[in-house]
Amino acid sequence: MRILLVEDNASLADAIKDSLYKAGFEVDAVLEGEEALAAALHQTYDALVLDLGLPDMDGMDVLQKIRAAKNAVPVLVLTARDALSDKIEGLNSGADDYMVKPFEVGELIARLKALLRRPAQAVAPVLTLDNLSFDTNTRVTEIDGKMIDLSRREVDLLEQLIQSAGKIVTKKSIEQRMYSYGETGSANSIEVLVHRLRKKLQSHAAGVEIHTLKGIGYMMSEGAPKDPVKDGGRDADGE
Repeated sequence: MRILLVEDNASLADAIKDSLYKAGFEVDAVLEGEEALAAALHQTYDALVLDLGLPDMDGMDVLQKIRAAKNAVPVLVLTARDALSDKIEGLNSGADDYMVKPFEVGELIARLKALLRRPAQAVAPVLTLDNLSFDTNTRVTEIDGKMIDLSRREVDLLEQLIQSAGKIVTKKSIEQRMYSYGETGSANSIEVLVHRLRKKLQSHAAGVEIHTLKGIGYMMSEGAPKDPVKDGGRDADGE
């Protein structure tokens, strides 16, 4: 899951980012409202954590502009403004949740996970495909009930593919979810990552397959490829 953190206190932003990373989130952190708008309107995020006291513009304006752009990303406001009128304004402006500083990181993580479980995000606690299961809370992957060891990026890729099982996930979408704001990946790095994940799934006899659709992206499904012609009879990485 990829989160946009908007917090002008650099030390607090680093602390939050580190805690969210340890909880399994990929986090992009920005310090100003204009940066937040540029990121939110041009990148794909699963949720946004938004401070209201920003140096260049009010966080409430950021929220309203995001909603005016028809962007439905879940927004959790995290602010020192604790008046009831502020909470009401935030929720009426499009916030999905409102937390007041000081706060417990554990509660922030729990609230983010609750937002991501809402129907609009359609994220089930445990995703299954044939004998493969992925727990979106613990980020544990199991095949036939046995846990398999995956790297962090492999877990991120698996999560994206299993959430969209039976549908094409484009390389651009994978790149946006895998790499932080301002960081770039390459088509080759994505192919190498897919290759490694595919090999691990095969070595553990997973009843799923990752299909390569050349020039487009990837798709995870049960069993053998439904249309081997699209794969050209082999994977883009030569497998």
